[in-house]
Amino acid sequence: MALWVAERVKNRTNGLITIEVFPSSQLGSNRDVYEQARLGGAVIGHIDPGYASEYGVKEMGVLNGPFLYENLDEIKKIISSDLVREWNEQLREKGGLRVLAWNWYFGERHIISGRGYPSPENLRGVKIRTPPNPIWVETFKTLGATPVTLEWAEVYTALAQGVVDAAEAPISTLFGSKLYEIKKVVTLTGHFKAITGHVIGEKFFQSLPKYVQQILVEEVQKGGEEMSQMTVEQQEEFKKKLAEQGVSFVQPDIEAYKRVTRPFYYNYPGWPPDLYERIQKIIRG
Repeated sequence: MALWVAERVKNRTNGLITIEVFPSSQLGSNRDVYEQARLGGAVIGHIDPGYASEYGVKEMGVLNGPFLYENLDEIKKIISSDLVREWNEQLREKGGLRVLAWNWYFGERHIISGRGYPSPENLRGVKIRTPPNPIWVETFKTLGATPVTLEWAEVYTALAQGVVDAAEAPISTLFGSKLYEIKKVVTLTGHFKAITGHVIGEKFFQSLPKYVQQILVEEVQKGGEEMSQMTVEQQEEFKKKLAEQGVSFVQPDIEAYKRVTRPFYYNYPGWPPDLYERIQKIIRG
Protein backbone atom coordinates (compact mmCIF):
# COMPACT_ATOMS: atom_id res chain seq x y z
CA MET A 1 0.00 0.00 0.00
CA ALA A 2 2.89 2.35 0.65
CA LEU A 3 4.04 1.74 -2.92
CA TRP A 4 0.58 2.53 -4.22
CA VAL A 5 0.46 5.76 -2.23
CA ALA A 6 3.86 6.72 -3.61
CA GLU A 7 2.68 6.14 -7.18
CA ARG A 8 -0.48 8.20 -6.69
CA VAL A 9 1.40 11.09 -5.10
CA LYS A 10 3.87 11.13 -7.98
CA ASN A 11 1.06 11.13 -10.54
CA ARG A 12 -0.98 13.84 -8.80
CA THR A 13 2.05 16.14 -8.46
CA ASN A 14 3.17 15.47 -12.04
CA GLY A 15 6.42 14.02 -10.79
CA LEU A 16 7.29 16.94 -8.50
CA ILE A 17 7.17 14.66 -5.46
CA THR A 18 8.56 11.13 -5.54
CA ILE A 19 8.40 8.80 -2.56
CA GLU A 20 10.81 5.91 -2.14
CA VAL A 21 9.76 3.08 0.18
CA PHE A 22 12.35 1.56 2.52
CA PRO A 23 11.02 -1.47 4.46
CA SER A 24 12.65 -3.56 7.20
CA SER A 25 14.47 -0.80 9.10
CA GLN A 26 16.60 0.16 6.10
CA LEU A 27 16.62 3.79 7.23
CA GLY A 28 17.38 2.85 10.82
CA SER A 29 15.17 2.09 13.80
CA ASN A 30 11.77 3.69 14.23
CA ARG A 31 13.23 6.34 16.50
CA ASP A 32 16.05 7.02 14.02
CA VAL A 33 13.47 7.78 11.34
CA TYR A 34 11.42 10.06 13.58
CA GLU A 35 14.53 12.01 14.54
CA GLN A 36 15.40 12.43 10.86
CA ALA A 37 11.91 13.80 10.28
CA ARG A 38 12.04 16.14 13.28
CA LEU A 39 15.35 17.58 12.09
CA GLY A 40 13.85 18.52 8.73
CA GLY A 41 14.67 15.51 6.61
CA ALA A 42 12.53 14.61 3.62
CA VAL A 43 11.23 11.57 5.49
CA ILE A 44 7.83 10.10 6.24
CA GLY A 45 7.85 7.66 9.13
CA HIS A 46 5.49 4.79 9.79
CA ILE A 47 4.45 5.17 13.43
CA ASP A 48 2.11 3.86 16.09
CA PRO A 49 0.66 5.77 19.05
CA GLY A 50 3.07 4.17 21.51
CA TYR A 51 6.05 5.71 19.76
CA ALA A 52 4.19 8.99 19.25
CA SER A 53 3.58 9.22 22.99
CA GLU A 54 7.32 9.72 23.51
CA TYR A 55 7.24 13.06 21.72
CA GLY A 56 5.30 15.19 24.16
CA VAL A 57 1.86 13.55 24.12
CA LYS A 58 2.06 10.79 26.70
CA GLU A 59 -1.67 10.00 26.69
CA MET A 60 -1.66 9.21 22.95
CA GLY A 61 -0.16 5.81 23.71
CA VAL A 62 -3.52 4.64 25.02
CA LEU A 63 -4.73 4.26 21.42
CA ASN A 64 -2.82 0.99 21.14
CA GLY A 65 -3.66 -0.28 24.60
CA PRO A 66 -4.68 -3.92 25.17
CA PHE A 67 -8.23 -5.02 24.34
CA LEU A 68 -9.34 -1.40 23.87
CA TYR A 69 -11.52 -1.88 20.77
CA GLU A 70 -13.89 -4.54 19.56
CA ASN A 71 -13.77 -3.72 15.85
CA LEU A 72 -12.60 -1.32 13.15
CA ASP A 73 -15.69 0.89 13.47
CA GLU A 74 -14.75 1.70 17.08
CA ILE A 75 -11.24 2.57 15.96
CA LYS A 76 -12.62 4.98 13.36
CA LYS A 77 -14.66 6.74 16.04
CA ILE A 78 -11.59 7.32 18.16
CA ILE A 79 -9.17 8.53 15.48
CA SER A 80 -11.74 11.00 14.12
CA SER A 81 -12.57 12.38 17.59
CA ASP A 82 -11.80 15.83 18.94
CA LEU A 83 -9.58 14.18 21.55
CA VAL A 84 -7.24 12.66 18.95
CA ARG A 85 -7.24 15.86 16.89
CA GLU A 86 -6.10 17.68 20.02
CA TRP A 87 -3.32 15.14 20.57
CA ASN A 88 -2.23 15.46 16.94
CA GLU A 89 -1.85 19.19 17.41
CA GLN A 90 0.21 18.68 20.56
CA LEU A 91 2.45 16.23 18.70
CA ARG A 92 3.02 18.85 16.02
CA GLU A 93 3.78 21.62 18.53
CA LYS A 94 5.82 19.67 21.07
CA GLY A 95 7.35 16.93 18.97
CA GLY A 96 7.75 18.59 15.60
CA LEU A 97 5.87 15.75 13.90
CA ARG A 98 2.74 16.21 11.81
CA VAL A 99 0.32 13.30 11.58
CA LEU A 100 -0.70 12.55 8.00
CA ALA A 101 -3.03 9.72 9.04
CA TRP A 102 -3.82 7.33 11.87
CA ASN A 103 -6.07 5.02 9.89
CA TRP A 104 -3.63 2.30 8.81
CA TYR A 105 -5.18 -0.65 10.63
CA PHE A 106 -2.73 -3.51 10.94
CA GLY A 107 -5.23 -5.95 12.38
CA GLU A 108 -5.32 -7.97 15.55
CA ARG A 109 -1.96 -8.99 16.97
CA HIS A 110 -1.51 -12.59 18.08
CA ILE A 111 1.27 -14.61 19.70
CA ILE A 112 3.42 -17.12 17.85
CA SER A 113 5.52 -19.63 19.77
CA GLY A 114 6.31 -23.29 20.14
CA ARG A 115 3.25 -23.73 22.35
CA GLY A 116 -0.08 -22.09 23.08
CA TYR A 117 -1.09 -19.75 25.87
CA PRO A 118 -4.79 -20.45 26.53
CA SER A 119 -4.82 -18.37 29.72
CA PRO A 120 -2.77 -15.35 30.81
CA GLU A 121 -1.19 -17.44 33.57
CA ASN A 122 0.55 -19.47 30.86
CA LEU A 123 2.52 -16.37 29.82
CA ARG A 124 4.25 -15.92 33.16
CA GLY A 125 7.99 -15.75 32.63
CA VAL A 126 7.74 -16.23 28.86
CA LYS A 127 10.32 -14.18 26.96
CA ILE A 128 8.31 -12.44 24.28
CA ARG A 129 9.61 -10.06 21.68
CA THR A 130 8.03 -6.64 21.68
CA PRO A 131 9.01 -3.55 19.76
CA PRO A 132 10.80 -0.89 21.84
CA ASN A 133 7.41 0.64 22.49
CA PRO A 134 6.61 1.46 26.14
CA ILE A 135 2.88 0.73 25.85
CA TRP A 136 3.38 -2.79 24.58
CA VAL A 137 6.26 -3.48 26.94
CA GLU A 138 4.14 -2.56 29.95
CA THR A 139 1.21 -4.59 28.66
CA PHE A 140 3.23 -7.79 28.64
CA LYS A 141 4.69 -6.99 32.03
CA THR A 142 1.10 -6.75 33.28
CA LEU A 143 0.50 -10.21 31.81
CA GLY A 144 3.50 -11.56 33.73
CA ALA A 145 5.63 -12.15 30.64
CA THR A 146 9.20 -10.96 30.16
CA PRO A 147 9.22 -8.53 27.22
CA VAL A 148 12.42 -8.40 25.17
CA THR A 149 12.64 -5.31 22.98
CA LEU A 150 13.95 -5.92 19.48
CA GLU A 151 13.52 -4.26 16.12
CA TRP A 152 11.40 -6.35 13.76
CA ALA A 153 14.34 -7.17 11.49
CA GLU A 154 15.90 -9.11 14.40
CA VAL A 155 12.88 -11.23 15.32
CA TYR A 156 13.38 -14.22 13.01
CA THR A 157 16.92 -14.79 14.25
CA ALA A 158 15.96 -14.19 17.88
CA LEU A 159 13.26 -16.88 17.71
CA ALA A 160 15.57 -19.29 15.91
CA GLN A 161 18.36 -18.85 18.46
CA GLY A 162 16.11 -18.95 21.53
CA VAL A 163 16.76 -15.35 22.51
CA VAL A 164 12.97 -15.11 22.85
CA ASP A 165 10.32 -17.80 23.30
CA ALA A 166 7.58 -16.00 21.44
CA ALA A 167 6.73 -13.01 19.27
CA GLU A 168 3.51 -11.15 18.57
CA ALA A 169 2.27 -9.55 15.37
CA PRO A 170 -0.72 -9.44 13.02
CA ILE A 171 -1.54 -12.64 11.14
CA SER A 172 -0.39 -11.14 7.84
CA THR A 173 2.98 -10.21 9.32
CA LEU A 174 3.45 -13.63 10.92
CA PHE A 175 2.99 -15.13 7.47
CA GLY A 176 4.93 -12.56 5.47
CA SER A 177 7.97 -12.74 7.74
CA LYS A 178 7.97 -16.56 7.62
CA LEU A 179 8.10 -16.97 11.39
CA TYR A 180 6.11 -20.17 10.85
CA GLU A 181 9.35 -21.76 9.69
CA ILE A 182 10.52 -21.66 13.32
CA LYS A 183 7.41 -21.69 15.50
CA LYS A 184 4.20 -23.53 14.72
CA VAL A 185 1.58 -22.42 17.28
CA VAL A 186 -0.40 -19.18 17.15
CA THR A 187 -2.50 -18.14 20.14
CA LEU A 188 -5.34 -15.94 18.88
CA THR A 189 -5.28 -13.39 21.69
CA GLY A 190 -5.97 -10.33 19.53
CA HIS A 191 -4.47 -8.42 22.45
CA PHE A 192 -3.89 -5.30 20.36
CA LYS A 193 -6.02 -4.11 17.48
CA ALA A 194 -3.13 -2.12 16.20
CA ILE A 195 -3.60 1.21 14.50
CA THR A 196 -0.63 2.82 12.86
CA GLY A 197 -0.11 5.91 10.82
CA HIS A 198 2.43 8.14 9.16
CA VAL A 199 4.17 11.28 10.33
CA ILE A 200 6.30 13.85 8.55
CA GLY A 201 8.52 16.49 10.10
CA GLU A 202 6.62 19.76 10.52
CA LYS A 203 9.64 21.72 9.29
CA PHE A 204 9.81 19.85 5.99
CA PHE A 205 6.01 19.76 5.61
CA GLN A 206 5.84 23.56 5.79
CA SER A 207 8.47 23.82 3.04
CA LEU A 208 6.10 22.14 0.59
CA PRO A 209 3.53 23.98 -1.54
CA LYS A 210 0.07 23.96 -0.01
CA TYR A 211 -1.39 21.83 -2.77
CA VAL A 212 1.33 19.21 -2.23
CA GLN A 213 0.61 19.19 1.49
CA GLN A 214 -3.04 18.49 0.72
CA ILE A 215 -2.19 15.72 -1.74
CA LEU A 216 0.07 14.01 0.80
CA VAL A 217 -2.61 14.06 3.49
CA GLU A 218 -5.33 12.89 1.11
CA GLU A 219 -3.34 10.03 -0.39
CA VAL A 220 -1.89 8.73 2.89
CA GLN A 221 -5.37 8.73 4.40
CA LYS A 222 -6.83 7.05 1.31
CA GLY A 223 -4.09 4.43 1.55
CA GLY A 224 -5.02 3.82 5.17
CA GLU A 225 -8.68 3.31 4.29
CA GLU A 226 -7.83 0.82 1.57
CA MET A 227 -5.27 -1.06 3.64
CA SER A 228 -7.63 -1.30 6.61
CA GLN A 229 -10.30 -2.85 4.44
CA MET A 230 -7.78 -5.30 2.98
CA THR A 231 -6.61 -6.19 6.47
CA VAL A 232 -10.12 -7.10 7.60
CA GLU A 233 -10.92 -9.04 4.44
CA GLN A 234 -7.70 -11.05 4.36
CA GLN A 235 -7.52 -12.30 7.96
CA GLU A 236 -9.05 -15.68 7.20
CA GLU A 237 -6.97 -16.04 4.04
CA PHE A 238 -3.74 -15.60 6.00
CA LYS A 239 -4.89 -18.06 8.66
CA LYS A 240 -5.40 -20.63 5.92
CA LYS A 241 -1.95 -19.92 4.51
CA LEU A 242 -0.40 -20.41 7.95
CA ALA A 243 -2.34 -23.64 8.46
CA GLU A 244 -0.98 -24.90 5.14
CA GLN A 245 2.49 -24.36 6.59
CA GLY A 246 1.69 -26.60 9.56
CA VAL A 247 0.67 -23.89 12.02
CA SER A 248 -1.99 -24.76 14.61
CA PHE A 249 -4.19 -22.21 16.38
CA VAL A 250 -5.15 -21.91 20.04
CA GLN A 251 -8.30 -20.03 21.06
CA PRO A 252 -7.57 -18.54 24.50
CA ASP A 253 -9.82 -17.31 27.31
CA ILE A 254 -10.16 -13.73 26.06
CA GLU A 255 -12.21 -12.57 29.04
CA ALA A 256 -9.44 -13.72 31.38
CA TYR A 257 -6.88 -11.79 29.33
CA LYS A 258 -9.09 -8.69 29.51
CA ARG A 259 -9.41 -8.95 33.29
CA VAL A 260 -5.68 -9.27 33.80
CA THR A 261 -4.80 -6.33 31.53
CA ARG A 262 -7.50 -3.88 32.68
CA PRO A 263 -5.34 -2.47 35.55
CA PHE A 264 -2.80 -1.42 32.92
CA TYR A 265 -4.98 1.59 32.07
CA TYR A 266 -5.05 2.83 35.65
CA ASN A 267 -1.42 2.12 36.56
CA TYR A 268 0.41 3.47 33.53
CA PRO A 269 2.70 6.33 34.66
CA GLY A 270 1.50 9.79 33.76
CA TRP A 271 -1.96 8.90 32.53
CA PRO A 272 -5.01 10.52 34.14
CA PRO A 273 -7.14 8.00 36.04
CA ASP A 274 -10.19 8.61 33.83
CA LEU A 275 -8.41 8.11 30.49
CA TYR A 276 -9.86 4.66 29.81
CA GLU A 277 -13.38 5.89 30.60
CA ARG A 278 -12.95 8.87 28.27
CA ILE A 279 -11.99 6.55 25.42
CA GLN A 280 -14.92 4.24 26.11
CA LYS A 281 -17.32 7.20 26.19
CA ILE A 282 -16.19 8.20 22.69
CA ILE A 283 -16.61 4.62 21.47
CA ARG A 284 -20.12 4.35 22.90
CA GLY A 285 -21.14 7.82 21.75
